[in-house]
Amino acid sequence: MFRCMNNVLTFEMIIRSKNKFNHYPDMKQTLGILAIVLMASFRLAAQATPTEGQPAAAPSGAVMKLDSDTVDYGTIDQGSDPLRLAKFTNTGTEPLIISGARGSCGCTVPNWPKDPIMPGETSQIEIRYDTKRVGGINKTVTVTSNDPVGPIVIKVIGTINAVAQEEGTPEKESIFKKPN
Repeated sequence: MFRCMNNVLTFEMIIRSKNKFNHYPDMKQTLGILAIVLMASFRLAAQATPTEGQPAAAPSGAVMKLDSDTVDYGTIDQGSDPLRLAKFTNTGTEPLIISGARGSCGCTVPNWPKDPIMPGETSQIEIRYDTKRVGGINKTVTVTSNDPVGPIVIKVIGTINAVAQEEGTPEKESIFKKPN
């Protein structure tokens, strides 16, 4: 070790000061914590999965199960029928109450059932998309209900092709008269 006099820090003093303030766990502590975490996670995993031969517990509360989480308009022409349906079933044990449904933008408008859907019953959400818009459809509808899973997202996809206009046909009609 190097020692220096005259009120100068020595190498030994620096090492001792680092050891006093070292708050990092040593290897024994690290392995002990890791072992506890692993044992706890195995115990939780064993409780969460049903064992063989036992049926899984029926979900309690209201459960909204969609027939499909995607509403596909396919490839349609501009101005085609804007209505599509998203069908679902309440597979839970309590009535399903939909409190709201919201499109990702103003061009996607959902209409949901306001009455409770009883366990085992099937219902549908109407989704209208503005088919006057040309191009790809890539929107979402978020459904809020008393399902404990939380909000459910329905994807709305498709493509709208432009319709060729006849010559001499005005693009838009106006309700206002143009001055002569």
